[in-house]
Amino acid sequence: MVTRSRRDWIVDVTAIAVAACFSVLTSGVLFGEVREPHWLVVLDQIAAAGACAALWLRRRHPFALALALVVLSTFSHFMGGPLWVALFTAAVHCRPRTVALLVALLLALRPVSLALRPESQVPDQVVVAASLVMLTAVISWGMTVRYRRRLLATLYQQARRETREAVAREMHDVLAHRLSLLSVHAGALEYAAGASPQDVQRAAGVIRESAHQALEELRDVIGVLRAAPEEGPGTGSARPQPTHRELPRLAGEARRAGAPVTLDQRLDAADTLPDTTGRTVYRVVQEGLTNARKHAPGAAATVTVEGAPGEGVTVEVSNPVGAPQLPGRLVPGSGRGLTGLRERVTLAGGRFEAGRDRGRFRLHAWLPWPP
Repeated sequence: MVTRSRRDWIVDVTAIAVAACFSVLTSGVLFGEVREPHWLVVLDQIAAAGACAALWLRRRHPFALALALVVLSTFSHFMGGPLWVALFTAAVHCRPRTVALLVALLLALRPVSLALRPESQVPDQVVVAASLVMLTAVISWGMTVRYRRRLLATLYQQARRETREAVAREMHDVLAHRLSLLSVHAGALEYAAGASPQDVQRAAGVIRESAHQALEELRDVIGVLRAAPEEGPGTGSARPQPTHRELPRLAGEARRAGAPVTLDQRLDAADTLPDTTGRTVYRVVQEGLTNARKHAPGAAATVTVEGAPGEGVTVEVSNPVGAPQLPGRLVPGSGRGLTGLRERVTLAGGRFEAGRDRGRFRLHAWLPWPP
């Protein structure tokens, strides 16, 4: 069953009314041009009224309705309005081949219609030309609506896919960072058999704090998803999203997890860096430190962030390959972090590369910074 919206009701009622008015005005009855018996004209009017009412089914059976009206219009003075509405609907909902079949049938039956119902006041050539113009306009309009709807549907699906990818990147960046910290602290606590109660309490506090922050950041991401479209991005989040200003805190968290981190941040006019770019910078550094913590626990990592307005921002995170590991198991990785990070940097208009270079794993990104 087809469920009609308020807009569909208005459009359908308007289409039926327009079809009825068009049929009456173009039938020639009002001007005394019809020479047929009165009973036949009345029967023709009743059939046309039924055709107008049948337009209510045009969304459900567009081809069948258009085919029936193409045949009936050959014998009727009053089928013009319903016929054009049905052909428009078929052009919107049916495949081009189906529409072409209807057009060919209509053109083939047109000579029969002129022979059965000759126009006394208008030459046949004018009637045929007017019909072709009307037919071209109706079919073109319908095809335009059809392809516009398909384009909008494609864009909608693309937007949904891009939204899912953005959410996946955000969830990975947030959870991978926090869970890697949790794993490192829990692993150290597991293997520190002779730790003092104070050390155990301190490690447990760090674990609890990291878990709490993970939940808070996850709640922020979900809040962005639940925000109404008219509210704009970020309104669903209770806290501002991290940017380059949070890099010292991020480095401090890594140091508390047992990884020596050297942060070298040299940004001219750092306050003028757009928040969107600063957030990408933060995510690049976050992912770099997370990877270092996963694959080389305890290794010294170097973070360099430099740039200026008009020159762009360069971010580099590097750590030794095969460095000694802290006690505990390696944190498993999904293998999606670098892929998502590359997509994020590319969408921001930047460049990204990652790989081994002279015994170190190097993560490098460049982001534009407008002057």
